[in-house]
Amino acid sequence: MSSAPEQLSLGVSLKDDATFDNFYAPEGSANGQIIQALNRQVEGTGEQFIYLWGSAGAGLTHLLQASSHYAESRGLAVQYLPLQDVMGFAPDALLDGMEQLDMVCLDGLDAVAGKPEWERALFSLYNALRDTGRLLLVAATGNARSLGIELPDLRSRLMWGAMYQVQGLSDEDKIRALSARARERGMELGEDVATFIVQRVPRDMNQLFCYLHRLDHASLAEQRKLTIPFVKKVLGL
Repeated sequence: MSSAPEQLSLGVSLKDDATFDNFYAPEGSANGQIIQALNRQVEGTGEQFIYLWGSAGAGLTHLLQASSHYAESRGLAVQYLPLQDVMGFAPDALLDGMEQLDMVCLDGLDAVAGKPEWERALFSLYNALRDTGRLLLVAATGNARSLGIELPDLRSRLMWGAMYQVQGLSDEDKIRALSARARERGMELGEDVATFIVQRVPRDMNQLFCYLHRLDHASLAEQRKLTIPFVKKVLGL
């Protein structure tokens, strides 16, 4: 497989718990179908290019990092790149050589929309990846038509392949997702406690899982079960 060019050593790390298995997607749901498409892409039986979009907190970053983990597990050379965190780099230098990788995952495309240097560099990357037959996974909070991309050729490239909208979860699904993640961590989180958390904190799933992480550490440190009074104390609710 390909090896990552030296200039791509950006200190970007993946979360260990960003996997397809712990992304809550009920059987038969649109999000479940997206996970199947991402699996097929990595396995080489699906689309070469996939564009994901959805609201903030819908799980776009989780899915891109899960795809990166899965690609690595299959021996692929992959680069996950959160564009919002690398705006200080020169785009041509940053993206140069990425077509040598087996897969590139670009997160937060919104950050570079309307920036001519970035748009030109991304257009060149798309063409190079197409020519070398490599995989590309992109995520943004808007679809390719409404994202504000000013370079027409790049806008057309973004619509190559498959485009999927990641659906946000209902409050009921968030409660189930929170409970499922707690079980994975060996925690007992009753439905009443999960409901209490979801109803009183920001309902972005990333935030909810961060709160769960805090509760896990506090529960272990104090040897306490997750009750509503304990949650109130730890989270300051």
